Amino acid sequence: MKFDLEFGGVEIEVKGLAGLLTLTAIGLVVAALMRELARPSEERTWHGRVAGVAPYDFRPPTWERLKANLWNPDDSRIVTDKTFGVGWGVNLGAIARKFH
Repeated sequence: MKFDLEFGGVEIEVKGLAGLLTLTAIGLVVAALMRELARPSEERTWHGRVAGVAPYDFRPPTWERLKANLWNPDDSRIVTDKTFGVGWGVNLGAIARKFH
């Protein structure tokens, strides 16, 4: 599968599944940023969900949030929201707890 896109005078060639996934990821980042920038500055939280599904968080990461998302054996969820960016991460603490 291959197709070409033109956006703002820039041509983008999308090849295969990897290209489609990359294009989707870029679209989610743009959608999340547009969602925040459409709000008045005092109402911007810089975290939420795109279309109620894909989580995003553009706040500066903290050790507490990083630990809660990456290593939290008390949380049974294996898939968690990313600490920074768009999408999901893996709770390694939940995996370790299941195999312990």
